[in-house]
Amino acid sequence: MTLKPRDLAATAFYPDLKKYLMDAATRFDSIPSDRRADLAKVAAYIGERLSKSVPVKLTFICTHNSRRSQLSQIWAHVAAEFYGLGGLETFSGGTEATAFNPRAVAAMQRCGLKIVADDPTATNPQYRVYTSDAFAPQVCFSKTYDAPPNPIQGYCAVMTCSQADDACPVVMGCDLRMPIRYEDPKIADDTELERQRYDERSAQICVEMLYMISLVPQRQV
Repeated sequence: MTLKPRDLAATAFYPDLKKYLMDAATRFDSIPSDRRADLAKVAAYIGERLSKSVPVKLTFICTHNSRRSQLSQIWAHVAAEFYGLGGLETFSGGTEATAFNPRAVAAMQRCGLKIVADDPTATNPQYRVYTSDAFAPQVCFSKTYDAPPNPIQGYCAVMTCSQADDACPVVMGCDLRMPIRYEDPKIADDTELERQRYDERSAQICVEMLYMISLVPQRQV
């Protein structure tokens, strides 16, 4: 028995975000079978850890921790809230640190999330990402995958880009390493397709993270 969305009418999600998530949860059929299999492996890891009452930590890793890994961290966290799944923490990091790209931030905002920078002028701003005024925000900024607050042991490393996957033949401290790669929306930067590509990538990651969390057995919650 898999997870079902909590009664969203009784939650405090922002209305536009609630609508976005409900629509995304109807599009699991768009996920290719090979990707479903990989997502199911991460879901099994989550379920196994929860069955042992062990904290579950997922770290999404990309090269610069600026786009795909940030989107994945946020959507995995949102998916856990959507399904009422407790005991899961999400993180992200890179093989080097840069900054959470403003184009990716804007794409998330268009989905209904509230994102506020502590200091927009900083080289590497810290962003607070809210799904609701009633829930604590995620704090997102660029960092290497082994830098605080990221875990250094007992976690699942989800490799979101081929460059980081190839550059890190060994990810120290992880229990499971799973490549779930996404095309970089950066290829459309400063073109007329920029907004479209970022929205497409955010939507894809949202659907896949919702699908992954939906597979965690109900009895584990």
